Amino acid sequence: MYINFWYPIALSDEISNDAPLKVKLLNMNVVAFRDGKGSPIVLSDTCIHRGGSLGLGKIKDDCIECSYHGWQFDNSGNCTFIPTQANTKPPNRAKVDSYPTQEKYGIVFAFMGDLPEAERPPLYEIEEFGAEGWRTNRVFSFELKAYYERSVENGMDMAHNEFVHPNQGAPAVGETLRKHPINVEHSPPWGCGFLQPFNATGASEDTKLMGAGEGSTVAGSAHHGPNTLITRIIFSAERQFLQVFFEAPVDYGLTRIFFINMRDWMLDPEQDEKLIDINMQIAGEDVSIVESLNPVQTPDSTARELLTEADKPIVCYREYLDGWESNGWKIDRESLESQLGKAACAIPSPSRRTEKGWVLPAIPLHTGK
Repeated sequence: MYINFWYPIALSDEISNDAPLKVKLLNMNVVAFRDGKGSPIVLSDTCIHRGGSLGLGKIKDDCIECSYHGWQFDNSGNCTFIPTQANTKPPNRAKVDSYPTQEKYGIVFAFMGDLPEAERPPLYEIEEFGAEGWRTNRVFSFELKAYYERSVENGMDMAHNEFVHPNQGAPAVGETLRKHPINVEHSPPWGCGFLQPFNATGASEDTKLMGAGEGSTVAGSAHHGPNTLITRIIFSAERQFLQVFFEAPVDYGLTRIFFINMRDWMLDPEQDEKLIDINMQIAGEDVSIVESLNPVQTPDSTARELLTEADKPIVCYREYLDGWESNGWKIDRESLESQLGKAACAIPSPSRRTEKGWVLPAIPLHTGK
């Protein structure tokens, strides 16, 4: 898992000014709420007084109040009130990490890292979202009992389709890849992807509804950063599907996936739920496979798997991950888990670049390659 990227925190309607929402992300706890103007706020969940969970507290005057001793923290993470020292300004060290937020696509995102704004990787921009001639299904999320990298790699894997998704038309992927080897295109520094032609004949009635089986189809996937997967299915210039999966690594065995599904045809809103059902049936086929993979976490070395030319997109994805590890952005799982329950830490926020005196140390990271 990596810091210094944008991660989905929750659906927009899950975060309010009424009560804080406790969220686990990157194996750490954060708390989300809205201020009086409706702006989303995301803070580290651990109160630096005695370790109370801010997510169990209350929202008071645009601050969050710890349920343990009533310390209050504002949207920048600074403590503004200590009940036992009501007439004294809280010390400078009385602060928790506050993370930059964006609200787009019906989702609240937070930048989980310490890079200054000018250096941050961008949140993936969906140009088609809200554009004329495109319709978006309701945005929703679901959980996958698997490591998020396995999920992203599954989306970058074309060769599994005819075996895992037979109702899509069982295209002869092996034959297709022999005729048209995968050409991976890079969009440095944040990702790579491919578009591949194949013939989706023999489609089921449900997938015929979505355009399958009408001749030559172009489809493919790309990743943006470590946790955003983009899939396109192009039946013709007038018939396309675009799916974006913003993946939130809860921990090393659980992922929450925020699913955005768009189309530029069949624009009748009455088609929405039918298409959601079809896509979730397809997703369910992936879930059963990905949740059973061994090991749960992506192997540390490609030598631990026998990869082929068809796995080129997955190899490229891992190369990007290696690059972000070289930046010093990869969380040191072994060090983190050795201290869980014994010592608290936090994902560093941008304020750590300009302010000193933090009570909680930053989450342990690999020093880079």
